Amino acid sequence: MEYLEQFFAIELVGGRTVGDLMSLEFLIALFGDIVLTVVILIIGFFIAGWVKRRITRLADKSRHFDITTGSFLGNVARYGILALTVIFVLQHFGFQTTSLVALLGAAGLAIGLALQGVLSGVAAGIMLVIFRPIKVGDFVDIGGQMGTVKDISIFTTELATVANVQVIIPNSNVWGNTIVNYSAYDRRRAEWTFGVSYGSNLADAERIIRDTIMSDPRSLSDPEPFIQVNNLGDFSVDFLVRVWVPASEFFQYQADMKRRVKEALDAGGVEIPFPTRTVLQHSDA
Repeated sequence: MEYLEQFFAIELVGGRTVGDLMSLEFLIALFGDIVLTVVILIIGFFIAGWVKRRITRLADKSRHFDITTGSFLGNVARYGILALTVIFVLQHFGFQTTSLVALLGAAGLAIGLALQGVLSGVAAGIMLVIFRPIKVGDFVDIGGQMGTVKDISIFTTELATVANVQVIIPNSNVWGNTIVNYSAYDRRRAEWTFGVSYGSNLADAERIIRDTIMSDPRSLSDPEPFIQVNNLGDFSVDFLVRVWVPASEFFQYQADMKRRVKEALDAGGVEIPFPTRTVLQHSDA
């Protein structure tokens, strides 16, 4: 009996004894603590999600922020609130958070040394948000991967190709690679080469090409379009044509003009040559 009394008198964490653990009052209090912890975690997750959505909406409406910055700041706020929620729960159970923070710092250093690649991706994500070489909605080419930017998170950048295929690129590869941003400027220069036969009237051909292209409302007159004979080929006289167009219209515009110029040249009686071969046959006679 004396041994049992000594066993139940053993003090555990928080000054409680084994006997306290076995009491009904303690079990009820423990159940209450668990319920309170679950409620706090649910509230913390709800607040974290609400703050993230709020920041994203405010950034979307602000002229000084874009959706990329808003999404990044929202994620930072969300993780910060979740971290504070966990610390609050640990304090409620009597854990010394000061010692915990020191322990997490030491563990973080060890993990950081082991996960240098991951941390470099996080640093690259921060650099992408600060300097913003790309943003959500841009059409880009990153290391040979071409598509529309759908999301920039802490670790990765998501693209959607022209075939609507998802491409996930680590931010370290984005920041450390050559980025071609086709959406950075509001205007782009379209370029074509149209060939006409050597027997065609070059002045008429130039006029038809110019009138056809400049009649399209998407064609910009400033800077002035360039339409000049650029090459005397084996089968054709080649016109080099360069016209500026709004960047959002570039791809469809470039395709439309090829067809319209071809049809206009046909209607104007200007021959568009194709490679030919003349065979001379000699007889013995």
